Amino acid sequence: MTRAQRVSVWSAGVVALVLLISILTYKASRQQNRTSKDSSNSSTNGSEMSGVPGMSSSATGPVVLTPKQIQQLGVTFGDVNVRPLSNEVRTVGTVVVNETRLAKVTPKFSGYVEKLYVNFVGQPVRRGEPLAAIFSPDLVAAEQELLVSARLSRTIGASSVPGVPGNNTDLLAAAKERLRLWDVSDAQINEVLTTGRAMRTVALTAPASGFVIDKKVVQGQSIHAGDELYTIADLSDVWVEAQLREDNAGRVAIGATATLQFTSYPGRAFTGRVTYIDPMLGEQARTLKARITVLNSDSRIKPGMYATVILNSSTQSALTVPRSAVVQTGERALVFVDLGNGRLNAQTVRLGRTGGDYVEVLSGLASGQRVVTSAQFLIDSESNLAEVMKSMIGMRGQGDTMSGMTPTPSSAVDAKGADMRGMPGMSLPAKK
Repeated sequence: MTRAQRVSVWSAGVVALVLLISILTYKASRQQNRTSKDSSNSSTNGSEMSGVPGMSSSATGPVVLTPKQIQQLGVTFGDVNVRPLSNEVRTVGTVVVNETRLAKVTPKFSGYVEKLYVNFVGQPVRRGEPLAAIFSPDLVAAEQELLVSARLSRTIGASSVPGVPGNNTDLLAAAKERLRLWDVSDAQINEVLTTGRAMRTVALTAPASGFVIDKKVVQGQSIHAGDELYTIADLSDVWVEAQLREDNAGRVAIGATATLQFTSYPGRAFTGRVTYIDPMLGEQARTLKARITVLNSDSRIKPGMYATVILNSSTQSALTVPRSAVVQTGERALVFVDLGNGRLNAQTVRLGRTGGDYVEVLSGLASGQRVVTSAQFLIDSESNLAEVMKSMIGMRGQGDTMSGMTPTPSSAVDAKGADMRGMPGMSLPAKK
């Protein structure tokens, strides 16, 4: 064997030794990493979750908070107890005129308006007060007939002709009745008989006390029988039309008391009573109209005002929880129950009526339990964070055992090939 051949054999042996050492070192390193990761996965619920700030989670699910963390998060508690629950409904309403206290001024004769005594909308009037002076040729003719009937009645009464009654008032009574049918008052009729002259104008008087809310007449205008000249509203009591949502329609009945508040009178509460509920539900707004009658003797409440309406019906006892303790998730309602020692557990509940600051609990809680009334969203978000961390750590532990992820060294590559083995997409051909 020549010297060159001995050098080649010695070099090949050195390369083979280096490759063997590299393979053994790589396998030892992989085994150590796998052992370390298995140990890490076994303590997921312990050391890994301890890095989540402000909370810890046990295998059973409750969130555990320390007293310091409860203070930092601002967690407060309330009790689950049987309380009187008022069937209270809050809504809004609008003041309108009481339709049963409206009066129209409509003449029963034709004529001309010679003078207006009430000439603007909003003017207050009293029952019997003159509104306008009307000249009517028909009324003047009827008054003249009245005078003729009166004279004829006196003449016949003084007559001594045989066969003629000494007292005949039929004509006079018929003339008076004709004027009364045209709404001419007895005082005006007596004035015509007393003076012996027909009045040129007749006064239209107010049929009721109240305020003029509509006026359709001006001075000098010609009018006809049946024309609506004035509309008078008695505002001694008014209506408040309140809108009830569809889910509150069954909680309000006729006769229920109502408390009303107006921005014009802060701090003052008005009372009323529900006197009517609309039998039809509005298809677009999905609301029901309830009518509340309110006394208004001092005329403070004006039609058109907006009111905050609180409707109260019978009060019943029920198992209740503070409204602030309920977390609505869309599909269900949750309440965080205090289990003691800082443990808080999310409990699904079924709710009923709502009254004031409390809501009825139909199932899910028992009397005497303590529930969280503030910072529920912080607790819920940290609880969800714990679940996410568990899932992420579990996925990382499964990633080490996935097929195709452990590289296998090849003895057919040289030292340079071993150095390039870790680079993705690199493959060196064997030396020839």
